[in-house]
Amino acid sequence: MSYKWPNKDKDEIADYSVDWSRFLGTDTLAAATWFIDDANGLKTQVSDASIINGLQFVTGTISGRVATARFSLGTNNIKYNITCRISTGNGLQYERSVALTVKEK
Repeated sequence: MSYKWPNKDKDEIADYSVDWSRFLGTDTLAAATWFIDDANGLKTQVSDASIINGLQFVTGTISGRVATARFSLGTNNIKYNITCRISTGNGLQYERSVALTVKEK
């Protein structure tokens, strides 16, 4: 199954989230690590203010069972593959990839 977020304008600074509730059961969300595929398709870990292929990862947060990434910039008509990898309080790890397309609005 492929996940997709709504399109982002290159001039927006916007938050995009992954809700992990259905995977966690009674477990808790302990950490989230974010990745953006570079122009060659290589999954690259990002930290605050990282820019990969024109898309800026501003910061990431966790609230309850939701991991959120804030993005800025981006190149028009590029579909970015974003991956969120989480660790749980019980030591499990899950990973999901989501498409984010930058489109001028």
